[in-house]
Amino acid sequence: MNNVDSTLFLCFFFFSIFSSSHVYLAGAKQTAGNITASENPFTPKASLIRYWNNHINGDSPKPSFFISKASPLTPVDSTRFASLASNHSLHTRHSDFCSAAKLFCFPELAAHSLEKHGDDVDFASYSGKNFTNYGSDRLSGADSFKNYSGGDNIAVDSFRRYSRNSAGHDEGFTTYAGDVNVADQTFTTYATGTTGGSGEFTSYNTNANEPNGRFTSYSDKANGRSQTFTAYSDNGNNGEQTFTSYSKNGNGAPNEFSGYGTGSNVVKSGFTKYGENGNGANDSFTSYGGNGNVPVNDFKGYGDGGNGAVYGFKNYRDQSNIGVDSFASYAKNSNNEKVNFVNYGKSFNLGSDNFTAYGQGNVGGNVSFKTYGQGPSFKEYTKDGVVFAHYSNNVSSSGRRVNKWIEEGKFFRESMLKEGTLMQMPDIKDKMPKRTFLPRSIVSSIPFSSSEIGEIRRVFGAGVNSSMERIISSAVSECERPASHGETKRCVGSAEDMIDFATSVLGRGVVVRTTESVIGSKQKIVIGKVNGINGGDVTRAVSCHQSLYPYLLYYCHSVPRVRVYEADLLEPESLEKINHGVAICHIDTSAWSPSHGAFLALGSSPGRIEVCHWIFENDMTWNIVD
Repeated sequence: MNNVDSTLFLCFFFFSIFSSSHVYLAGAKQTAGNITASENPFTPKASLIRYWNNHINGDSPKPSFFISKASPLTPVDSTRFASLASNHSLHTRHSDFCSAAKLFCFPELAAHSLEKHGDDVDFASYSGKNFTNYGSDRLSGADSFKNYSGGDNIAVDSFRRYSRNSAGHDEGFTTYAGDVNVADQTFTTYATGTTGGSGEFTSYNTNANEPNGRFTSYSDKANGRSQTFTAYSDNGNNGEQTFTSYSKNGNGAPNEFSGYGTGSNVVKSGFTKYGENGNGANDSFTSYGGNGNVPVNDFKGYGDGGNGAVYGFKNYRDQSNIGVDSFASYAKNSNNEKVNFVNYGKSFNLGSDNFTAYGQGNVGGNVSFKTYGQGPSFKEYTKDGVVFAHYSNNVSSSGRRVNKWIEEGKFFRESMLKEGTLMQMPDIKDKMPKRTFLPRSIVSSIPFSSSEIGEIRRVFGAGVNSSMERIISSAVSECERPASHGETKRCVGSAEDMIDFATSVLGRGVVVRTTESVIGSKQKIVIGKVNGINGGDVTRAVSCHQSLYPYLLYYCHSVPRVRVYEADLLEPESLEKINHGVAICHIDTSAWSPSHGAFLALGSSPGRIEVCHWIFENDMTWNIVD
């Protein structure tokens, strides 16, 4: 037998052995559980099937939803990248790695442009550009960024030294980066030294997932230039906006934030040295952070040393859920500054405000709080020129406790899971970038700890203080968080690791389920036939939820004292089956936070009710097999 025949014989021999068993999964479309004759037996998918067969009891065909998450890498690429990872040199091929493994990595920006534009420019349907030295020294004219980066999966743009030292030049950012998934925009030394003109951001990052914007030295030393942020980051999800040295040393530069962050979920804004040493500034924050869910705002050194500035906060964080604001050294050592807080912080649930050295050294100015609805901490707060009108301390527990952020149908009572019940289905669509697991041979060699963030950044080509670094740090921090009382948790980046965790908690006789599709999402549905898993008895489960990370990362944790249900979902008019949902009901909620969205939606408190929710797209629950 020659060498080629020997190799083919060995491949066929191992293939025959590895494909001899079956696995059992449930929830989505049923497909064969073996490696077909046309498949390479050494792919990550084939390896995953063999791993399941060796570690899970059962003898039934399986669906595709779990196996489809296996890495698409070829056997050759798997071996090559595993070798690079083990030698700590994966960063040398990070672009190839991200592309071949279908990971979530920021695209590299195009080379910056040095060309001069004498005429007005309309940038429509652009994306992924680097505007450096663009529009410098322009006299009058206007540039329009309309529908720029709209609908992109990952919108990464850089505006550096844009419109610098221009006079009377206008820029309009309308519907910029709307409906994108993970937006990352950087405005560095934008409009520095300009005279007149205006910058308008309208419907910027609206409906974006993970909107991240950085405005550094924006409009510094500007003279009479106005900036308007309208509907900025509205309905955004979990993003971060930073304004550092914004409008510093400006002269008569009005800035208006209207409808900023309205209806957003945990959007963090940082204003550091905003308006410092400004002259005659007029800033207005109207309906800022309204109806938001835990908005976090940090004003540090805002308006320090300013002269004759006027700042207005009207309906700021109104009707929001909780929220955290910090005003440190705000308007400190200023001259003749006026600050007005109208309907500030009238939240549904008590937030946290900290005013440190606020207005200290302010000469000739005044600060007024009208209908202020929080219980703040005022440290070294100037006692002169401060007026509190209709101040209501700790107003939060009375009245309506549900705001519009708590989506109808997201949480419900167990009694709703009865045949014939008409109910609202929440948005169960997966909003995260499409990614896959990494083979265990690769992920085991990539660092994953807060002490090695620098090395993780290097592997995935993330810059220092970039949005990707923040995404990485956030995921690692959550995974390192100590488990709650009675909880067992683990973050997994390979399918094999998830199998190991689930079987360590539940044993080898397990089944994994998810909702079949997203049909019926955000619509009224009727509950059809209902099946209680394990006879509808209180049981234990392992739930796995996605985390935003370059590769597919799941936060898995044991969930004691739950009941799990499968239910047909019907179209209300025809009563035809349109989906097959999986729901989990948490029987013991005594350890949950009183501000949990479930209690806001259902009007109760920890330990008093059970709380149910659907398993969303690409999330899953593991249970002991019936």
